[in-house]
Amino acid sequence: MTRTAVSTRKTALQVSAAPFAIRAEKASDVTAREALLDVCFGANRHARTCQRLRDGRLPAEGLAFSAVREGRLVGTVRLWHVSAGGKPALVLGPLAVDPSCRKLGVGAELMRHALDVAKRRGHGAVILLGDAPYYARFGFSAEKTAELALPGPFERNRLLGLELRDDALDGAWGIIVPTGQATKTTAKAPRRTRLGALAPRAA
Repeated sequence: MTRTAVSTRKTALQVSAAPFAIRAEKASDVTAREALLDVCFGANRHARTCQRLRDGRLPAEGLAFSAVREGRLVGTVRLWHVSAGGKPALVLGPLAVDPSCRKLGVGAELMRHALDVAKRRGHGAVILLGDAPYYARFGFSAEKTAELALPGPFERNRLLGLELRDDALDGAWGIIVPTGQATKTTAKAPRRTRLGALAPRAA
């Protein structure tokens, strides 16, 4: 009887590359980032209350990230030092994703990466202004932010917090104020583009 030889050699599986990559923000990202923010937040984004916590400040060290797909910036998030009623914390935002990539999970991955790095760098809490149903999946809630306020008009039910360290926001009360390093120069406001379709984001 003739036996048919059966090959036992394993064929390497072709694993497709991830649709995007998360990396630290680079200086070369600035122009594309500003254009993306204009699309996601509109022409009045510089007048938003949360912008008052960022104007004239640098992001927290090591906590500015970009999502890149096929060499193009498709997502951005930054975190900033603040005092939350006397408690040191970070404010997250803006979080923005290119509308054409909204179904790829870019925003969620930016959130997870940013929060993980913030925790590893020893930060105790993160605050943001955003939609509670979306950010609840990352652990954000209004439980510890009820006595906090922003330096301007805001929607109370959208002010959310997450403790990266137990009790980091206990007793937090008062107005959230910026404490990050000041920029050396005040940058000129970038040219604004038309408002486009929106993806989940934090102001």
